[in-house]
Amino acid sequence: MMGPEEPEKPSIPIRGWLWFRDIPSKLLAKLHEVARQAIKVAKDDPRRLIHSLKVGLTVTLVSLLYYLRPLYNNFGASAMWAVMTVVVVFEFSVGGTIGKCLNRGLATLAAAALAIGAHHLAILIGKKCEPYLIGVFVFIQAVAMTFVRFFPKVKAKYDYGMLIFVMTFSLVSISGLRMNEVLELAQARLVTILIGASTCLAVCILICPVWAGEDLHRYVAQNISQLGNFLEGHTDQCFKTSCDAWIEITKPSVVNLNSILVDSKGREETLANLAGWEPGHGQFMYRHPWKQYLKIGNLTRQCACRLEAINGCFNSNFQAPPEIQCTIEVAFSESGKALKELAWAVETMTKPSSANPHIANLKIASRNLKSILKSGVWGEGSDILQIIPVAAAMIDTVSSVEQICVAVNELSFMAKFKSRNGSGVEGESEIGHDKSCIEIGMAEIPSLSVAIDGGIEISAEAEEQILMV
Repeated sequence: MMGPEEPEKPSIPIRGWLWFRDIPSKLLAKLHEVARQAIKVAKDDPRRLIHSLKVGLTVTLVSLLYYLRPLYNNFGASAMWAVMTVVVVFEFSVGGTIGKCLNRGLATLAAAALAIGAHHLAILIGKKCEPYLIGVFVFIQAVAMTFVRFFPKVKAKYDYGMLIFVMTFSLVSISGLRMNEVLELAQARLVTILIGASTCLAVCILICPVWAGEDLHRYVAQNISQLGNFLEGHTDQCFKTSCDAWIEITKPSVVNLNSILVDSKGREETLANLAGWEPGHGQFMYRHPWKQYLKIGNLTRQCACRLEAINGCFNSNFQAPPEIQCTIEVAFSESGKALKELAWAVETMTKPSSANPHIANLKIASRNLKSILKSGVWGEGSDILQIIPVAAAMIDTVSSVEQICVAVNELSFMAKFKSRNGSGVEGESEIGHDKSCIEIGMAEIPSLSVAIDGGIEISAEAEEQILMV
């Protein structure tokens, strides 16, 4: 039996014609895709478009050194160094631009001075030995500067300066072998770099500045808020009002946790390094404690890691007595509220006193959970091998939230956050507001009352802690 006949393939000339005919449509489709992506990038962060316009303006201004005859007569071909400086030092943030400008300027100054000194020393020794001595100097400084680049602190803030030092020293010292105007060469290069760097700084700071410190501040607060949203969403999805059933957590709820665990460390370290170059601005004064943001970021990642472990436990078939389920629900709810209050305090730069009631309730829930586990009273059908990991992970999460609270309080002290009443000192009204929040918070968590009715009493230490807050 004969199978279906395969269609004949078009000949090579016909295929060539079809390919040539489809070129305009494919080109238009590609242009449409590029335009769509460009619009998306601009909408995601309009500052990117503004930064591109600022770079174009700066390059245009500096290029006048080359096109205007009086300026060109003074600098000659060295005027192109100003344009090159703009291209390589103009960064997205003010801190990045200042850091590269200082690195380039100081490295050029130091390298040019040492190169001139090496050149004169080689001349004093003798004309025949001059090339060999210059070669030895170039070799030593290239080896030394390249090795210094591997130091962690140098790599973080001065890596670009080391590269410029090697390039400038080699350029000036080697050029001096064939040119008698080595001093003029070094001077012209330094002046044009200063012109390009100063133009970059003026445009970067005066026209829609982008501060790396503000980005770091908002990013850390956003990550804490995402943890709080995850915990509150976890409570809504995992617990019913009766605390007797569980439902599976949807996958989108862990997307933010993954982004915090994967992307946040490198971004926070980069922004902190750039913020260290920036002058005081707005609410961020000179010597703002940027390193404290890194500490908070590390604690946030630790908390996200523990929440990811809890998420894996809850996605399995978990059975536990109602007392344990309700106590864990309280811990989830209070942790989420505390983290969101801490995120709000960081974002608005106010003292995080509003998170104290939730931290107090959180400690009570943690102690209750430990008491239940020590009592060894398990319900029928409960699997101790499932309960212990979940309870241990929950207790670790409570500890992480408390550590984040301590770190945020340290930041508020170091950065001199203001209280809610607008001053730097706690007022009586604010303290009274916090105490009333504790009472309201205790009344809003019936699951804690269920746990207490089940035979778990609040310790005297916990009561004293609530009254102290």
